[in-house]
Order: sequence, then C-alpha cells, then structure tokens
Amino acid sequence: MSNRGITAFYTILDTIKDKLLDDINVNTVTTGDITEIDLSKQTIFPLSHIIINSVTPQDQVLNFNITIMSMDIVDINKENKTDIFTGNNNEHDVLNSQLAVLNRLIVLLRGGTLYRDRYQLDGDPSCEPFYERFENQLAGWACTMNILIENNVSNC
Repeated sequence: MSNRGITAFYTILDTIKDKLLDDINVNTVTTGDITEIDLSKQTIFPLSHIIINSVTPQDQVLNFNITIMSMDIVDINKENKTDIFTGNNNEHDVLNSQLAVLNRLIVLLRGGTLYRDRYQLDGDPSCEPFYERFENQLAGWACTMNILIENNVSNC
C-alpha cells in the first residue's frame, strides 16, 4: 500500500510548491497564514502562496480545496501619466505574468505531468484579481480550485 493517503497533506503541498518554483515568474512559495509572511522583503517576489481551505475525504480520493495566491510588487513610475488606461505603473504586467503562472499550473493539472501523476482537477478553477493588497502595493490573482489525489488509506 502506498503512503500517499497517509502523507497526503505533505505530498500535495510539496508537489504544488515544486511546480510553482519551476515557473520563471515565481521566486518564492509559502503556505499557511499569509499575515505571518514578511511581505516587506522585496527579494521574495514574485511570490505564490498556498492555502489549504478544506479537504473532503471521498471513497477513493481526497478532495483538496486550495487557494493559490500569485502576486508581485507594483512599481510606480515617478514620471507623469502618459496613458490613462495603463497608468504610471506595471500593474497590467504583474496581473498578466501572475495569471500565466496559475494558468500553467492549471494546464499541468488538466492533462500535463501533474494529471499523469494523479493530481487532477475537480471542476474549473476560479481566479480573482486583487490590487493594492497588503502593506506593499501588491497585485495578483487568488485562484481557488479542487484537486483530487488518491486516498490509499483502507479500513482494514
């Protein structure tokens, strides 16, 4: 019998962390209470943060409801605004690059390497943008999804 069901919490966190760190637009991956992360350190960005919201044990699988926050610092250009639509910052660039991080992870869960390794999406993820969050001026996306992994714990 595999230990995957017994160590499922560690396994899913480590697997998602490793895939996020493989992304060119992620420097740091954290988990737990986001308010305990020292977000004032600019060297940690771009950052992805994993939150396990709940786990539903089902017959053959564990259904993890997870939120991944992918974010970066918004840089303000000191020069006068030249474009009302884009403003004088890189907020659109941050939103674009961090959505790409989450989209690449979703692709791996839908049919890529994670899917083949039995980490599979249940339904469609939902991504919601955020702006000017936390003490830094951060922008990014909070993506909530359900990921199924094998539950090998038996009743024997």
